[in-house]
Amino acid sequence: MSKVNADFSKFLTPDFFKVVSQVCHKLEMPCYVIGGYVRDSILGRHCKDIDFVVVGDGTLAAEKIAAVLDKNIKVNIFKTFGTAMFKYKDLELEFVGARKESYQHHTRNPQVEKGTLHDDQNRRDFTINTLAISLNQDDYGKLIDPFNGLNKLEAGIIVTPVNPQHTFSDDPLRMMRAIRFATQLNFTIDESCIEAIKNNKDRIGIISKERITDELNKIILASEPSKGFKLLFDTGLLHLIFPQLTLLQGVDTIKGKSHKDNFYHTLEVLDNISKHSTNLWLRWAAILHDIAKPQTKRFDDINGWTFHGHEDKGARMVPKIFAALKLPMNDKMKYVQKLVLLHLRPIVLSKEIITDSAVRRLLFEAGEDIDDLMLLCEADITTKNEFKRGRHLANFEIVKQKLIQVEEKDHLRNWQPPISGEDIMQAYGIKPSKEIGLIKNAIREAILEGIIANNFEEAQKFMIEFAKTLGLNPITDSTSYSDFK
Repeated sequence: MSKVNADFSKFLTPDFFKVVSQVCHKLEMPCYVIGGYVRDSILGRHCKDIDFVVVGDGTLAAEKIAAVLDKNIKVNIFKTFGTAMFKYKDLELEFVGARKESYQHHTRNPQVEKGTLHDDQNRRDFTINTLAISLNQDDYGKLIDPFNGLNKLEAGIIVTPVNPQHTFSDDPLRMMRAIRFATQLNFTIDESCIEAIKNNKDRIGIISKERITDELNKIILASEPSKGFKLLFDTGLLHLIFPQLTLLQGVDTIKGKSHKDNFYHTLEVLDNISKHSTNLWLRWAAILHDIAKPQTKRFDDINGWTFHGHEDKGARMVPKIFAALKLPMNDKMKYVQKLVLLHLRPIVLSKEIITDSAVRRLLFEAGEDIDDLMLLCEADITTKNEFKRGRHLANFEIVKQKLIQVEEKDHLRNWQPPISGEDIMQAYGIKPSKEIGLIKNAIREAILEGIIANNFEEAQKFMIEFAKTLGLNPITDSTSYSDFK
């Protein structure tokens, strides 16, 4: 039974709700707060985006309301959609005129005409997002809930206000949103909606990659993102939007030897990371760390299943995957690529005698991302064998302590060459040449191998001796840094 007459004015305590009510009363435009703010307020979640439906001209109402709240507020009007938005304090307030929508098969952009509040609720994606609270003076604070959205919210169920086959066919992005809300809120998607997603999954092709990836990133940022990926996989959507990941699924067995299901292992690693970090790009590294295992999978009678080189091939796959998903092709991509490439290194170190040289090289290559790399590697330990898990974690702890010791001594986390190419050119009076690269590489290797300390004085002495093997002599007899400068 819908709680149409329930009083929800306790959620209208911020000052601007009274202003919205008063201005719309003067304009003779019924107004309601609707959707995410109502949903999240009932759930006790913070919401920074607040949507209002005005039965009338939503953009006019927004301009009048903004002027009362603060004359300096800039109102952004989107004429194509008939909406207006402005920022107030740390919130975004958006106003739209109540409307009806109809769709054509080839596009998710609807044909719009003016409508009633009920029409506007009817066009929304899920019943939990149809909830509205009146801001009108005669019934201020009353819940308007014609689709039993409150009951579904209390039960934790995602269901559409109308036939889900129509909902998802009209706007296929709603399939991604259903899974996103289920993941974020830990809700269950109604079986009728699951079947409708399966039936309409191919319609996702009319949605831009940017919008799909935006929803995917929100799933990834949930507290338990594996729930969303399992729903994407089970409905068939993942096979269409991210086919490389689905290739990880499955287990092969030859001569009684099987490998683990790398798809579900990847989701477990992702969840492990999510317990410790909200870094979206570290979570992407977790998703992609084993992405090349299907291409590198081999079987031999002695070792069983192997995936040699999957970290290198996986790193080379990262740019193509980022480009396909319209993810940023910048330092974020390079960060993910680096972690994919290096994700086995700490694990290998934990299985052998740890040398300072090996630790220096890891610090040098990981740089400022070493802590994230170590977090990823620890999350990658998913064995259910408690003895093996305990042994791996103990060995891993040894590696972490060794990293701390070497970093304190050699300062390689954000390594900068103690002698630059410009220093070398000034010292020897030469122009850019291959000799400069040879000297710089020799200094770097000497530091990483522990032959010299990571400081200017020892690097300078080493440079002078090494340069002699190249037939170079400094233009001054002095070996002081100031003379080189």
